[in-house]
Amino acid sequence: MSEILLDTNRMEWEESDSYPSGTMVKVLRDEGEVRSLLLKIPPGFRLDPHTHTTSEQHFILEGGYKTGGWEFGPGTYHYLPARKMHGPYTSEHGAVVLVVWEK
Repeated sequence: MSEILLDTNRMEWEESDSYPSGTMVKVLRDEGEVRSLLLKIPPGFRLDPHTHTTSEQHFILEGGYKTGGWEFGPGTYHYLPARKMHGPYTSEHGAVVLVVWEK
């Protein structure tokens, strides 16, 4: 694997086709076994319960979301093992989240 250096401030947000309408992404790395992105979720966001075949990590950079009776805000970390049902996710004011999936 090669070194990757990105200035996310210079990257444009792109509409996501994998999330509810209004969700934006900046893909940082997509190499099959590892995928990482910045996820910008809009106010009023809701994502239904689901699972993945990979583990998933969230680090909240701005705003926050609620799931499983927990509130996650800036500086919080959430790890989800592969095949674990998670969600629903809701966000009243929106958020920016670093999301990493890995096998």
